[in-house]
Amino acid sequence: MKPRSAKKKAESAPEAARAPRVRLTRGGLVLSGTDEVLPLYAGSMHYWRHAPDEWGPALDAMKAMGLLLVDTYVPWGEHEVRPGELDFGERRARLDVAHFLRLVHERGLKAIVRPGPHINAELTYFGLPERIVWDRECQARTPRDNPVVLPLVPVAFPVPSYASDKFHDQTQEWFDAVGRVLSPLRHPDGPIVLVQVDNEGALYFRDGAYDQDYHPDAIRLFREFLREKYGGLKSLRAAWNDPAVTFATAEPPVRFDAEDAAGLARHLDWVESHESLLARAMERFAAGLAQAGLGELPTFHNFPLGEAATALNPARITKVLDFVGLDYYHPANPVHHAIIQRRTSELACRCEGRGVPAYGAEVGAGFPPFFAPLDEKDSLFTLAAGLAYGLRGFNLYMAVDRDRWVGAPIDVHGHPRRFADDYRALFEALTKLRFHELRRAAPVRLVVPRVLRRLARASHAFGPVTPALFNILGAGFQESCLEEDLGLGEVPTIAAEAYLRTFERALSVRGVPFAWVGGDSFESATAGARWVVCATAGGVKPELFEQMAERQRAGAVVTIGPVVPTKDGRMRDLEQPFDASGLEVEALDDAARADALVARRIEELGLPTYPVDPDDVFVSVHEDDAGVPKVAFVLNPNDTDRVAKVALGKARTLVDAVVHGRHAGQTLHPEAGAFSVAIPARTVRIFAVDPPPASDRSLPSGRR
Repeated sequence: MKPRSAKKKAESAPEAARAPRVRLTRGGLVLSGTDEVLPLYAGSMHYWRHAPDEWGPALDAMKAMGLLLVDTYVPWGEHEVRPGELDFGERRARLDVAHFLRLVHERGLKAIVRPGPHINAELTYFGLPERIVWDRECQARTPRDNPVVLPLVPVAFPVPSYASDKFHDQTQEWFDAVGRVLSPLRHPDGPIVLVQVDNEGALYFRDGAYDQDYHPDAIRLFREFLREKYGGLKSLRAAWNDPAVTFATAEPPVRFDAEDAAGLARHLDWVESHESLLARAMERFAAGLAQAGLGELPTFHNFPLGEAATALNPARITKVLDFVGLDYYHPANPVHHAIIQRRTSELACRCEGRGVPAYGAEVGAGFPPFFAPLDEKDSLFTLAAGLAYGLRGFNLYMAVDRDRWVGAPIDVHGHPRRFADDYRALFEALTKLRFHELRRAAPVRLVVPRVLRRLARASHAFGPVTPALFNILGAGFQESCLEEDLGLGEVPTIAAEAYLRTFERALSVRGVPFAWVGGDSFESATAGARWVVCATAGGVKPELFEQMAERQRAGAVVTIGPVVPTKDGRMRDLEQPFDASGLEVEALDDAARADALVARRIEELGLPTYPVDPDDVFVSVHEDDAGVPKVAFVLNPNDTDRVAKVALGKARTLVDAVVHGRHAGQTLHPEAGAFSVAIPARTVRIFAVDPPPASDRSLPSGRR
């Protein structure tokens, strides 16, 4: 027993200083008191949308389907009766979240709670109380000081400002109240093992660079950001090319009006300040949740579709939260297959380098009625493709149907629908394969510097239409950015994207596994890479250039291009030129040159190749910690069936791991060095790989 003084000291210690109840690993969660990794195989159910007598049957159906965790929002606007008065089941039984979570615990399931403040959930006002969105002090502002209205069905409404101090104060009162209900239910006393902080924080989808936020508190934070970034007036005035500007008077731009590269710094600072604003807001929310009693658990945030075109910066967010996940709502087609590959490989490399799970925080199973329809083949393809390119965990959103939703595998009464068997068979295969312990080999990384994404936001060509929408639809910088070269001789965003896409095509044709990564997470996201390719059109931050040089000194080949940059991350002339000695500078004039370079790298570096015929079918291989291939995904995003020839070195057999459907348990043997794989339209097949004996193993490894 602890001495009285030690016990008192422990009781008064802040939660952040105590041992965590749950810790993260690459494969999922390790709960205190155990050594086993719990994979993040979760499904969403919204308790307040169901009669309490439906909770038990729905939870039973989720468990029978193979899910291990239950994900639920806790909506502020639903629980609030009036300011300062909340209902947690005292008036309406369906709001008794504590009882719902106890039912989760009784079934041996774990829980992920998402108390907002913003939750979306297809609720009017996105789950916020109506009084909050109509409070002018809480509202985000346009350049003309008007409320920023989200034109969404069923009701358009003004969105809150992530900078508003009043909004944060009101949120803390909500957190304090909900924390009193949820904190006793944290593991091991209850089922709660993860806490999501806010939701899809892309400025409420009004995320154009000049759309918002001109709230007085946001302008104050912008000026604080400038002071922290530049330190002194001399540096600020030189960057902005304005001898009169001060930190107290600096005004944000209200439209993109740069005429040359010298005019870009003010715009890039404004765009970057949005990233800082969101990270600061998440930090305040996380601190508020811990203060409310929800500490000692990992925290995360989910990025929406099109995240690469928003102000959400994963490097900044993961400085204040434990990890980030992505949302997935994609149709099964070639365009969205490519989007899933790029998004997921970037997420997976970043998470792999940090030792946290690559998590699909919302993987659509069905769709809200104001989305384009998605059928069950779309949903199953998206989940399997996400796993193929690196997800280690997922949340099926929605696992249980409800109002304002179409197509979950379990109906509102807890009855499994026909295609629930497809999910169950997939989850059984993942469990049998111990998939959460594996890694996707990706020895080649294609790097997008953060400055290019900032410049793309600033130079978005379509005004109030969010840049994220173009990203969601598969459009790139060429389709969405202003085509002004600003005296740089080329449009940096378009030149850089063309450069990386040329490499992407050359690598894909030869079956070399690769990943996209963001320059903001370069060190963690390129760990273990053998070849790093970075687009350096326009300019890059000196820190990124030094990180690339360090990666080269550590043994990787680093290719930059199309030229050695002469400007920094603000598109200002460098005081001292970059030293590119040791780096490979490749102009990459055409596709043939890229193909030749990839062929040479395969020979020089022993890169793995998994070629497929036809080349509109794709393969992704996952290895164990020893670099031995264990699982192969074969993906057909096309709307017609394919029979593909798949080369996997000297693998002896492929065994279909999903024991459901027309190919259940099928064993394939190679003929003339390749497997013949019949793969239906819009389908992913998952195979257990039987590799050759160690003495005869020539199946290349992405990590060897």
